[in-house]
Amino acid sequence: MPVNVINSFEEFTILINSGKPIVIDFWATWCGPCKAISPIFEKLSELAEFTGVEFYKVDVDAQEQISQEVGIRAMPTFALFKDGNKAQELVGANPQGLKMDANVCDHQTLLEAAQKLV
Repeated sequence: MPVNVINSFEEFTILINSGKPIVIDFWATWCGPCKAISPIFEKLSELAEFTGVEFYKVDVDAQEQISQEVGIRAMPTFALFKDGNKAQELVGANPQGLKMDANVCDHQTLLEAAQKLV
């Protein structure tokens, strides 16, 4: 599934309450690390193993109400939502934190958590 842009607080509210696991990339146009990790986030969204997970982006400057509601303090921040609740969060441009080989790391990554919510 491609990464879609969330354009309003109303759209955000509908999406996070849809019952589906969604991962949102909170980014800013001026953020270098955001630009660096964006292609990785987009590639992950296309992997078959994440078919049941929806991927979105929020420009924190264009959507301040969403950013405030979620409590975004740094960019990039990736947040996993299910049933209206934030289930997990990852701050920083950390590709391994998004998806890491289970043999290398014992902790659950953001996308592993999303898979379990499908």
